[in-house]
Amino acid sequence: MNICVFLSAADLDDRYTVPARDFANRLGKAGHTLVWGGSDTGLMKVVADGVAETGGRLVGVSVDFLAAKARPGADEMVVATDLAQRKALLLAKSDAIVIMVGGTGTLDEATEILELKKHGKHTKPVVLLNTAGFYDGLKTQFRRMEEEGFLPRPLGELVHFAEDGAAALAYLESSLS
Repeated sequence: MNICVFLSAADLDDRYTVPARDFANRLGKAGHTLVWGGSDTGLMKVVADGVAETGGRLVGVSVDFLAAKARPGADEMVVATDLAQRKALLLAKSDAIVIMVGGTGTLDEATEILELKKHGKHTKPVVLLNTAGFYDGLKTQFRRMEEEGFLPRPLGELVHFAEDGAAALAYLESSLS
C-alpha cells in the first residue's frame, strides 16, 4: 500500500518523534511505501528513516523551492513546480492518507484532502493521527461542523481519528483489504 503522510519538517521533541518513529517502523515492516513531502529534515526525516530502516519504500514529492532539502537516495523523488501540483501528485501516488502533527502547511494539505473527499474527488481512507492530543481542538471543530450541518456527509466518512500509529495502520489495512 502507498501511504501518503502529511507532516511537519520541523525538528520536534520526543512526544512527537517517538510515536512518529513507531508508526514509520510499522509501515516499513508491513512492506508499505511512504509517500511524503520528500524532505530530509525534522519529523519528515524521522518518518522516512524509520520506513527505510525497516524495509519500506520511499516516494518523495518535493517542490522546486524546497528541492535543496529533498532526501537523497529515495526510491523515487519528484519535484513539483508549486504546492498545488505537489498536493495533487501526493494524492495521485497514494492509496491512503495519514495526517500527522504539523503546522500551516500540514493543515492546508489536510483540509484540501478532506474537501476533495467531501466532494467525491477521491475515496481514499484518511486518518488523522492525534499524537499527544495535538488535534483535539480540530477534532472538536470538525464535530461542531458536523453537528451544525456544515458537512454534507458524516464526519466518519471523511476522516478516521486514531490515537496511535498501530490504530492508524490497522484502520488503513482493514479499509483497503
